[in-house]
Amino acid sequence: MAAKFFIPSVNVLGQGAVDDAIGDIKTLGFKHALIVTDKPLVKIGLVGEVAEKLGQNGITSTIYDGVQPNPTVANVEAGLALLKANECDFVISLGGGSPHDCAKGIALVATNGGSIKDYEGLDRSAKPQLPLVAINTTAGTASEMTRFCIITDEARHIKMAIVDKHTTPLLSVNDPELMLKKPASLTAATGMDALTHAVEAYVSIAANPITDACAIKAIELIQANLVNAVENGQDINAREQMAYAQFLAGMAFNNASLGYVHAMAHQLGGFYDLPHGVCNALLLPHVQEYNAQVVPERLKDIAKAMGVDVSSMTDKQGAEAAISAIKKLSVAVKIPENLTLLGVKAEDIPTLADNALKDTCGFTNPKQATHGEICQIFTNAL
Repeated sequence: MAAKFFIPSVNVLGQGAVDDAIGDIKTLGFKHALIVTDKPLVKIGLVGEVAEKLGQNGITSTIYDGVQPNPTVANVEAGLALLKANECDFVISLGGGSPHDCAKGIALVATNGGSIKDYEGLDRSAKPQLPLVAINTTAGTASEMTRFCIITDEARHIKMAIVDKHTTPLLSVNDPELMLKKPASLTAATGMDALTHAVEAYVSIAANPITDACAIKAIELIQANLVNAVENGQDINAREQMAYAQFLAGMAFNNASLGYVHAMAHQLGGFYDLPHGVCNALLLPHVQEYNAQVVPERLKDIAKAMGVDVSSMTDKQGAEAAISAIKKLSVAVKIPENLTLLGVKAEDIPTLADNALKDTCGFTNPKQATHGEICQIFTNAL
């Protein structure tokens, strides 16, 4: 069966990447950017710095800073209105996964019309989005280089998974210098998000040798650098290695897709407005315990990538070692112990499970679950 591999045309990584990328933007001939971001990045002056550098290269900009931590349909609509009013010819997303996803929604609707709700699911759009340059400030979501766009539908209290080749950014930028000020809690959550991407891609039924290589290297880099990035946020090398790790994990899941961790985490985020990376971290070992029924040998590979000596282990033992290593890393970076601490209620689980089974991300999980099995995984994580 033929496999397709999606990635932005140009990807700039490493220290000084922002300055390099602005030169690329100038070469492309764009005139007026809609910068999609959030208020904290405006407050610390980062958005102003980028806008100033654009101006020095003859590119004007309009700033939309209304993006919420879990971007909504209303956020997309507000940004789109601003884009049209100012006749912007391209979009820049500046931040983590939330600004990137919101910007994708804006850019997609700008060329395809209708509402972002029309594009839930797989490849629902007819035209490429307005050109998007994604400048990343966290090491986790990989949204700056993927075709995944997650938007909360406030009316239904769910996160919509929009997986569309037309949402792939034109240019992605990962500059670790932009990541130095991220607090430890956000570094931990986004790092565990990247680990989840790599693990789910590796056990996915759509995995291939290219995605496998990306996923395993990402896991190795996360195991080696995440704790240091959390504990020593000014360590530029740890930040840079995590930037590469999350990008590799993005390459993996952008093409092999994901699994039930994301399908379930999306529901927690949409229902309770919880941080995505934390939800992933809490669900990851429990979903892999379920997956160990069918892919223990794949989980054994993951254990090896996380530094476990698996040479004398059976596949089952290797799978158990992988799950233990995931839990150990989660504890080391101070992820909350369970979903109960986040306010998740047992009585909501049937509804969460209903919606999780409809989420596109779950279709490539290595074992398809019943409603009762999804409920049990949620319960195990409480």
